[in-house]
Amino acid sequence: MDRAQILAEIAAEVRVCPKCRLAATRTQAVPGEGNPHARLMFIGEGPGAQEDQTGRPFVGKAGQLLNRLLSGIGLRREDVFITNVVKCRPPDNRVPEDDEVAACNDWLMSQIALVQPEIIGLLGGTAVKAVLDANFRITKVHGNLYRRDGILWMPFHHPAGALRRDEWLAQLEQDFLKLRDLLSRPIREDEITDLDAKSPETAKPIEPPSERNLSLF
Repeated sequence: MDRAQILAEIAAEVRVCPKCRLAATRTQAVPGEGNPHARLMFIGEGPGAQEDQTGRPFVGKAGQLLNRLLSGIGLRREDVFITNVVKCRPPDNRVPEDDEVAACNDWLMSQIALVQPEIIGLLGGTAVKAVLDANFRITKVHGNLYRRDGILWMPFHHPAGALRRDEWLAQLEQDFLKLRDLLSRPIREDEITDLDAKSPETAKPIEPPSERNLSLF
């Protein structure tokens, strides 16, 4: 079974997942979508109202901005893989609780391991805190490149927040130009903050699920 098929199997299991309280209030789960061989992956916070209705990530106004930003650096939505920290909409678009993030973690890590992107863009503070470092503040770390678990991560302001604050929108646009530059050439070590080196005991590669253990998530 190739990675596209396994990603489809994961998506099918996410759509019926009962692992946290968000399953009781969702209309549809939103597993994520995109190129299974993408060089670039994006992780947001969680589905909003339109995503909950359609089952697709980033289809509202924030998604339209993300599409525009991608076009501005020569990419199409179909070129990347897009998902969220949690796969079901939190009621009233509240921030996901820690146990809800934990319940979705296996799905997310499996998607990362299967796609094997060169860079993962973290959209917004919730994604940064959940995946990269709980002490990071998006206003301080956006546009920087970090290595953790052998993966390169780049935080960005969330497009939804950038739509409400002109300063964040300008920073988001500049950070995407930096991303374009990073994707166009070999990345130098002096451009990376290596979190693995700071915490070597936690540095381990994320391994993809096998077909045998997929249903255990």
